[in-house]
Amino acid sequence: MPLKNWLNQCLPMAWQSRNGLARILTPFSMLFGGLVAARKGLYRSGVMPNVRLPVPVLVVGNVVAGGAGKTPLTIAIVQHLLAQGWHPGVISRGHGRQTRDIRAVQMDSDPADVGDEPLLIHLKTGVPVWVGSKRSGAGLGLLATQPETDILICDDGLQHWALARDLEICVMDERGIGNGWLLPAGPLREAWPKKVDLLLHTGVNSIGGGFQAQRELEDWAQDGLGRRVALDSLIGQPVDALAGLARPAGFFNLLREKGLTLHQTTPLPDHFDFVTWSNSPLTRPLLCTEKDAAKLWQHQPLALAVPLRLTPEPAFWQALDRLVLALPTR
Repeated sequence: MPLKNWLNQCLPMAWQSRNGLARILTPFSMLFGGLVAARKGLYRSGVMPNVRLPVPVLVVGNVVAGGAGKTPLTIAIVQHLLAQGWHPGVISRGHGRQTRDIRAVQMDSDPADVGDEPLLIHLKTGVPVWVGSKRSGAGLGLLATQPETDILICDDGLQHWALARDLEICVMDERGIGNGWLLPAGPLREAWPKKVDLLLHTGVNSIGGGFQAQRELEDWAQDGLGRRVALDSLIGQPVDALAGLARPAGFFNLLREKGLTLHQTTPLPDHFDFVTWSNSPLTRPLLCTEKDAAKLWQHQPLALAVPLRLTPEPAFWQALDRLVLALPTR
Protein backbone atom coordinates (compact mmCIF):
# COMPACT_ATOMS: atom_id res chain seq x y z
CA MET A 1 0.00 0.00 0.00
CA PRO A 2 1.45 3.44 -0.93
CA LEU A 3 2.63 5.49 2.07
CA LYS A 4 0.11 8.28 1.38
CA ASN A 5 -2.84 5.89 1.37
CA TRP A 6 -1.56 4.19 4.52
CA LEU A 7 -1.29 7.52 6.32
CA ASN A 8 -4.77 8.57 5.15
CA GLN A 9 -6.20 5.43 6.72
CA CYS A 10 -4.09 5.19 9.88
CA LEU A 11 -3.77 8.80 10.98
CA PRO A 12 -7.52 9.48 11.48
CA MET A 13 -7.69 6.38 13.70
CA ALA A 14 -4.59 7.44 15.61
CA TRP A 15 -6.08 10.90 16.12
CA GLN A 16 -8.94 9.46 18.15
CA SER A 17 -6.61 8.00 20.77
CA ARG A 18 -3.13 8.50 22.11
CA ASN A 19 -1.73 5.28 20.72
CA GLY A 20 1.78 4.41 19.68
CA LEU A 21 1.67 6.12 16.28
CA ALA A 22 0.30 9.32 17.82
CA ARG A 23 3.00 9.32 20.48
CA ILE A 24 5.75 8.83 17.89
CA LEU A 25 4.51 11.97 16.12
CA THR A 26 4.34 14.19 19.21
CA PRO A 27 7.75 15.90 18.59
CA PHE A 28 6.44 17.06 15.21
CA SER A 29 3.27 18.30 16.92
CA MET A 30 5.35 20.39 19.29
CA LEU A 31 7.16 21.95 16.34
CA PHE A 32 3.87 22.57 14.54
CA GLY A 33 2.34 24.11 17.65
CA GLY A 34 5.28 26.45 18.05
CA LEU A 35 5.03 27.63 14.47
CA VAL A 36 1.26 28.19 14.73
CA ALA A 37 1.61 30.12 17.99
CA ALA A 38 4.43 32.27 16.59
CA ARG A 39 2.51 33.08 13.42
CA LYS A 40 -0.66 33.90 15.34
CA GLY A 41 1.36 36.10 17.70
CA LEU A 42 2.87 38.04 14.81
CA TYR A 43 -0.60 38.90 13.52
CA ARG A 44 -1.89 39.83 16.99
CA SER A 45 1.08 42.11 17.63
CA GLY A 46 0.77 43.82 14.26
CA VAL A 47 4.19 42.70 13.01
CA MET A 48 2.30 40.86 10.27
CA PRO A 49 -0.64 43.14 9.42
CA ASN A 50 -4.13 41.83 8.87
CA VAL A 51 -6.67 43.54 6.64
CA ARG A 52 -9.99 44.83 7.94
CA LEU A 53 -12.63 45.08 5.24
CA PRO A 54 -15.23 47.87 4.98
CA VAL A 55 -18.09 45.58 6.09
CA PRO A 56 -18.39 43.11 9.00
CA VAL A 57 -16.73 39.73 8.42
CA LEU A 58 -18.09 36.48 9.87
CA VAL A 59 -15.67 33.53 9.69
CA VAL A 60 -16.88 29.91 9.62
CA GLY A 61 -14.26 27.25 10.24
CA ASN A 62 -13.07 24.41 12.42
CA VAL A 63 -10.02 23.46 14.45
CA VAL A 64 -9.62 19.87 13.25
CA ALA A 65 -8.32 18.52 9.96
CA GLY A 66 -11.00 17.26 7.62
CA GLY A 67 -14.58 18.28 6.98
CA ALA A 68 -16.93 19.00 9.86
CA GLY A 69 -19.77 20.73 8.03
CA LYS A 70 -18.31 24.20 7.35
CA THR A 71 -19.76 24.62 3.87
CA PRO A 72 -23.30 23.42 4.72
CA LEU A 73 -23.27 25.80 7.68
CA THR A 74 -22.05 28.65 5.48
CA ILE A 75 -24.97 27.99 3.13
CA ALA A 76 -27.42 27.88 6.03
CA ILE A 77 -26.08 31.14 7.49
CA VAL A 78 -26.29 32.91 4.13
CA GLN A 79 -29.89 31.78 3.67
CA HIS A 80 -30.72 32.92 7.21
CA LEU A 81 -29.14 36.35 6.71
CA LEU A 82 -31.02 36.79 3.44
CA ALA A 83 -34.27 36.08 5.25
CA GLN A 84 -33.33 38.71 7.85
CA GLY A 85 -32.88 41.38 5.19
CA TRP A 86 -29.09 41.36 4.94
CA HIS A 87 -27.15 41.39 1.66
CA PRO A 88 -24.41 38.82 2.32
CA GLY A 89 -21.49 37.81 0.17
CA VAL A 90 -19.08 34.89 0.57
CA ILE A 91 -15.32 34.73 0.21
CA SER A 92 -13.25 31.55 0.12
CA ARG A 93 -9.83 30.23 -0.74
CA GLY A 94 -11.40 27.85 -3.24
CA HIS A 95 -9.49 24.80 -2.03
CA GLY A 96 -8.65 22.32 -4.78
CA ARG A 97 -8.91 24.76 -7.70
CA GLN A 98 -6.19 24.90 -10.34
CA THR A 99 -6.12 28.71 -10.64
CA ARG A 100 -4.36 31.12 -8.30
CA ASP A 101 -6.00 34.44 -9.11
CA ILE A 102 -8.84 36.34 -7.45
CA ARG A 103 -12.12 35.86 -9.29
CA ALA A 104 -15.89 35.80 -9.01
CA VAL A 105 -17.78 32.53 -9.04
CA GLN A 106 -20.41 32.32 -11.81
CA MET A 107 -23.28 29.88 -12.24
CA ASP A 108 -21.41 28.22 -15.13
CA SER A 109 -17.93 28.34 -13.56
CA ASP A 110 -15.76 25.27 -13.86
CA PRO A 111 -15.06 23.78 -10.41
CA ALA A 112 -11.44 23.43 -11.48
CA ASP A 113 -11.24 27.23 -11.72
CA VAL A 114 -13.14 28.28 -8.59
CA GLY A 115 -13.31 25.19 -6.34
CA ASP A 116 -16.22 22.83 -5.78
CA GLU A 117 -17.37 24.31 -2.46
CA PRO A 118 -17.54 27.98 -3.57
CA LEU A 119 -19.46 26.89 -6.68
CA LEU A 120 -21.91 24.91 -4.54
CA ILE A 121 -22.43 27.90 -2.23
CA HIS A 122 -23.17 30.17 -5.19
CA LEU A 123 -25.54 27.69 -6.82
CA LYS A 124 -27.43 27.08 -3.57
CA THR A 125 -27.74 30.70 -2.41
CA GLY A 126 -27.36 32.96 -5.45
CA VAL A 127 -25.28 35.47 -3.47
CA PRO A 128 -21.97 36.81 -4.82
CA VAL A 129 -19.04 34.49 -4.09
CA TRP A 130 -15.40 35.36 -4.75
CA VAL A 131 -12.32 33.16 -4.32
CA GLY A 132 -8.71 34.04 -3.64
CA SER A 133 -5.82 32.76 -1.57
CA LYS A 134 -5.83 36.24 -0.03
CA ARG A 135 -9.36 36.44 1.31
CA SER A 136 -9.05 40.19 1.77
CA GLY A 137 -8.42 40.58 -1.97
CA ALA A 138 -11.44 38.42 -2.71
CA GLY A 139 -13.51 40.54 -0.33
CA LEU A 140 -12.41 43.82 -1.90
CA GLY A 141 -13.15 42.49 -5.37
CA LEU A 142 -16.61 41.37 -4.29
CA LEU A 143 -17.42 44.70 -2.63
CA ALA A 144 -16.20 46.66 -5.65
CA THR A 145 -18.63 44.84 -7.94
CA GLN A 146 -21.46 44.32 -5.42
CA PRO A 147 -21.48 47.52 -3.31
CA GLU A 148 -24.84 46.64 -1.75
CA THR A 149 -23.16 43.79 0.18
CA ASP A 150 -23.31 44.62 3.90
CA ILE A 151 -21.78 41.50 5.48
CA LEU A 152 -19.22 38.93 4.35
CA ILE A 153 -18.99 35.27 5.33
CA CYS A 154 -15.55 33.69 5.02
CA ASP A 155 -15.86 29.96 4.39
CA ASP A 156 -13.08 27.97 6.11
CA GLY A 157 -11.03 30.89 7.40
CA LEU A 158 -10.58 30.30 11.12
CA GLN A 159 -6.78 30.01 10.78
CA HIS A 160 -6.48 32.71 8.07
CA TRP A 161 -5.36 35.45 10.44
CA ALA A 162 -4.37 37.77 7.59
CA LEU A 163 -8.07 38.67 7.45
CA ALA A 164 -9.53 40.57 10.41
CA ARG A 165 -12.88 39.23 11.53
CA ASP A 166 -15.77 40.43 13.65
CA LEU A 167 -17.29 37.04 14.51
CA GLU A 168 -15.89 33.51 14.61
CA ILE A 169 -18.04 30.39 14.33
CA CYS A 170 -16.41 27.03 14.96
CA VAL A 171 -17.98 23.80 13.68
CA MET A 172 -17.33 20.37 15.20
CA ASP A 173 -18.62 16.94 14.25
CA GLU A 174 -18.80 13.75 16.30
CA ARG A 175 -14.99 13.52 16.43
CA GLY A 176 -14.82 16.57 18.69
CA ILE A 177 -11.15 17.39 19.23
CA GLY A 178 -10.05 13.75 18.93
CA ASN A 179 -7.12 12.98 21.21
CA GLY A 180 -6.61 16.69 21.86
CA TRP A 181 -3.18 16.88 20.24
CA LEU A 182 -1.99 19.10 17.43
CA LEU A 183 -1.13 17.89 13.93
CA PRO A 184 0.30 15.44 13.03
CA ALA A 185 -0.06 13.51 16.33
CA GLY A 186 -3.67 14.67 16.59
CA PRO A 187 -6.29 16.36 14.41
CA LEU A 188 -6.02 19.91 15.81
CA ARG A 189 -4.98 22.77 13.54
CA GLU A 190 -4.55 24.98 16.60
CA ALA A 191 -4.76 24.49 20.34
CA TRP A 192 -8.15 23.93 21.95
CA PRO A 193 -9.86 25.39 23.89
CA LYS A 194 -9.82 28.70 22.05
CA LYS A 195 -12.22 31.60 22.29
CA VAL A 196 -14.86 31.67 19.56
CA ASP A 197 -18.16 33.53 19.39
CA LEU A 198 -20.28 30.49 18.55
CA LEU A 199 -19.64 26.75 18.65
CA LEU A 200 -21.89 24.41 16.66
CA HIS A 201 -21.86 20.61 16.84
CA THR A 202 -22.99 18.73 13.74
CA GLY A 203 -22.62 15.36 15.48
CA VAL A 204 -22.55 14.04 19.02
CA ASN A 205 -21.32 16.73 21.39
CA SER A 206 -18.23 15.19 22.99
CA ILE A 207 -16.71 18.29 24.60
CA GLY A 208 -19.69 20.14 26.07
CA GLY A 209 -20.96 23.65 25.40
CA GLY A 210 -22.15 25.19 22.18
CA PHE A 211 -25.23 24.51 20.10
CA GLN A 212 -26.48 21.45 18.22
CA ALA A 213 -27.34 20.97 14.56
CA GLN A 214 -29.08 18.11 12.79
CA ARG A 215 -27.46 16.83 9.61
CA GLU A 216 -29.56 14.76 7.20
CA LEU A 217 -30.11 14.17 3.50
CA GLU A 218 -33.06 15.53 1.56
CA ASP A 219 -35.72 13.05 0.41
CA TRP A 220 -34.81 13.49 -3.25
CA ALA A 221 -31.87 13.50 -5.64
CA GLN A 222 -31.27 15.24 -8.97
CA ASP A 223 -29.28 14.24 -12.04
CA GLY A 224 -27.26 16.42 -14.39
CA LEU A 225 -30.25 16.83 -16.73
CA GLY A 226 -32.34 18.45 -14.00
CA ARG A 227 -34.57 15.44 -13.32
CA ARG A 228 -35.54 14.70 -9.70
CA VAL A 229 -35.90 11.24 -8.20
CA ALA A 230 -37.49 10.48 -4.83
CA LEU A 231 -35.08 8.50 -2.67
CA ASP A 232 -37.83 6.20 -1.41
CA SER A 233 -38.35 5.07 -5.02
CA LEU A 234 -34.85 3.53 -4.83
CA ILE A 235 -35.56 1.50 -1.68
CA GLY A 236 -35.45 -2.23 -2.28
CA GLN A 237 -32.95 -2.14 -5.13
CA PRO A 238 -29.14 -2.05 -5.01
CA VAL A 239 -27.53 1.34 -5.65
CA ASP A 240 -23.94 2.55 -5.88
CA ALA A 241 -22.56 5.61 -4.11
CA LEU A 242 -19.40 7.68 -4.24
CA ALA A 243 -18.14 10.65 -2.26
CA GLY A 244 -15.11 12.89 -2.63
CA LEU A 245 -15.12 14.14 0.96
CA ALA A 246 -12.75 14.25 3.90
CA ARG A 247 -14.92 11.53 5.47
CA PRO A 248 -16.90 9.73 2.73
CA ALA A 249 -18.28 7.16 5.18
CA GLY A 250 -20.50 9.84 6.68
CA PHE A 251 -22.35 10.27 3.38
CA PHE A 252 -22.73 6.52 2.94
CA ASN A 253 -24.18 6.17 6.44
CA LEU A 254 -26.71 8.92 5.78
CA LEU A 255 -27.84 7.07 2.65
CA ARG A 256 -28.31 3.88 4.66
CA GLU A 257 -30.36 5.85 7.19
CA LYS A 258 -32.70 6.67 4.29
CA GLY A 259 -33.28 2.92 3.87
CA LEU A 260 -31.12 2.51 0.74
CA THR A 261 -29.16 -0.67 -0.01
CA LEU A 262 -25.61 0.25 -1.04
CA HIS A 263 -24.15 -2.34 -3.39
CA GLN A 264 -20.83 -0.59 -3.94
CA THR A 265 -19.36 2.43 -2.17
CA THR A 266 -16.43 4.37 -3.61
CA PRO A 267 -14.61 6.70 -1.19
CA LEU A 268 -12.58 9.29 -3.06
CA PRO A 269 -10.07 11.93 -1.93
CA ASP A 270 -11.53 15.26 -0.85
CA HIS A 271 -12.05 17.60 -3.84
CA PHE A 272 -11.52 14.72 -6.30
CA ASP A 273 -11.51 16.18 -9.84
CA PHE A 274 -12.99 13.15 -11.71
CA VAL A 275 -10.63 13.69 -14.65
CA THR A 276 -9.75 10.00 -14.54
CA TRP A 277 -13.31 8.88 -13.85
CA SER A 278 -14.79 6.27 -16.19
CA ASN A 279 -17.97 7.34 -18.01
CA SER A 280 -19.07 3.81 -18.84
CA PRO A 281 -22.86 3.21 -18.79
CA LEU A 282 -24.39 2.81 -15.35
CA THR A 283 -25.71 -0.61 -14.39
CA ARG A 284 -27.24 0.68 -11.14
CA PRO A 285 -28.32 4.11 -9.87
CA LEU A 286 -25.23 6.07 -8.82
CA LEU A 287 -25.60 8.50 -5.91
CA CYS A 288 -23.14 11.28 -5.11
CA THR A 289 -22.87 14.45 -3.02
CA GLU A 290 -23.82 17.88 -4.32
CA LYS A 291 -20.19 18.88 -3.87
CA ASP A 292 -19.10 16.20 -6.36
CA ALA A 293 -21.98 16.66 -8.79
CA ALA A 294 -20.70 19.56 -10.92
CA LYS A 295 -17.50 17.65 -11.67
CA LEU A 296 -19.02 14.17 -11.99
CA TRP A 297 -21.87 15.31 -14.28
CA GLN A 298 -19.29 16.30 -16.91
CA HIS A 299 -18.57 12.57 -17.27
CA GLN A 300 -21.74 10.93 -15.99
CA PRO A 301 -24.82 13.20 -16.26
CA LEU A 302 -27.16 10.48 -14.97
CA ALA A 303 -25.52 10.39 -11.54
CA LEU A 304 -27.92 11.43 -8.80
CA ALA A 305 -26.78 14.18 -6.42
CA VAL A 306 -28.37 14.06 -2.96
CA PRO A 307 -28.51 17.42 -1.14
CA LEU A 308 -27.45 17.65 2.49
CA ARG A 309 -29.59 19.67 4.90
CA LEU A 310 -28.00 21.16 8.03
CA THR A 311 -30.49 22.45 10.61
CA PRO A 312 -29.07 24.24 13.68
CA GLU A 313 -31.29 24.47 16.73
CA PRO A 314 -33.33 27.73 17.06
CA ALA A 315 -31.16 28.95 19.95
CA PHE A 316 -28.18 29.09 17.57
CA TRP A 317 -29.99 31.46 15.22
CA GLN A 318 -31.13 33.62 18.13
CA ALA A 319 -27.54 33.89 19.40
CA LEU A 320 -26.24 34.66 15.89
CA ASP A 321 -28.86 37.38 15.37
CA ARG A 322 -27.92 39.06 18.64
CA LEU A 323 -24.23 39.07 17.71
CA VAL A 324 -24.79 40.29 14.16
CA LEU A 325 -27.10 43.12 15.25
CA ALA A 326 -24.47 44.27 17.73
CA LEU A 327 -21.76 44.54 15.06
CA PRO A 328 -20.48 48.06 14.37
CA THR A 329 -21.18 49.34 10.87
CA ARG A 330 -18.23 50.64 8.91
